Amino acid sequence: MTGKEEELIEQLTATGNYKVIKRFEPVDHYHVADTAKDIKVGIFLDTETTGMDLGSDKIIELAMVPFEFDSDGHIYRLLPEYNALQDPGMPIPEIASKITGITDEMVKGQAIDLASVSNMLSEAVIVIAHNARFDRPFCENLLDDFKNISWGCSIQDINWNEEGMEGVKLEYLAYKYGFFFEGHRATIDCLAGIEILSRQLPASGEPVLKRLLDNARRVDVRLWAERAPFEMKDELKKRGYRWSPGGNGKRKAWYRDLPEDLLNEEMIYLNEHIYPRTVGVLPADRFTAKERYSQRI
Repeated sequence: MTGKEEELIEQLTATGNYKVIKRFEPVDHYHVADTAKDIKVGIFLDTETTGMDLGSDKIIELAMVPFEFDSDGHIYRLLPEYNALQDPGMPIPEIASKITGITDEMVKGQAIDLASVSNMLSEAVIVIAHNARFDRPFCENLLDDFKNISWGCSIQDINWNEEGMEGVKLEYLAYKYGFFFEGHRATIDCLAGIEILSRQLPASGEPVLKRLLDNARRVDVRLWAERAPFEMKDELKKRGYRWSPGGNGKRKAWYRDLPEDLLNEEMIYLNEHIYPRTVGVLPADRFTAKERYSQRI
């Protein structure tokens, strides 16, 4: 940026009528590594798919950007990235092509190198995605190695609303942090995601990545409100419960995921507001980042 550009930006923002945001420019590092720190490797991952249905849709692009970090949430070097297109063996729906810019011609004969992906995962301790609940199941269908690593989510593992953010889309968060980028291609989405992880939360001032890591380390409980009265279904929905229709070995009941330390509080709520008489114990499945966001739970 030239001095003249900086002067014009200052003049515009000084009026109070304008906010200037910059085009995102990827970097190769954020901090210089401190040899005293325990440096680990994480991967920011993004997929592009033919659609939203895990049963019938396929990955058409996979991007993985490894980066060094420490437990305090500092990000160091960005390591060599991996990006590949994949032929889904089916025509790409028009809407998917419009969103991603990926066409049938681009993916024809292309394939993700699973050995390279596996090798990259073996060097990392966590995979982070912006909506891991979507990306993780597709990745686990692609390669079993994705089942054996901790996952974090830059949407669910950060309470953006609590920090004053009214939306969680990557483009919106980028705008609030003062930059923009051309989204909906996997690698640039990953790089923009890492940029956001490198910043501080607007209200608390805590590093974004540290908050994510702290939440990813928690133990969660899936509490099953078995035999809850039918007429209480709307109350359960308001409370955040979802319905599981059963089948494939799963329970048929309302359930809610919550941190383990809130389990007793939730049982008090159920006994006071949902069940006509006190229930002693309800089924509860515990899980960590190794299972969180997976279709296996």
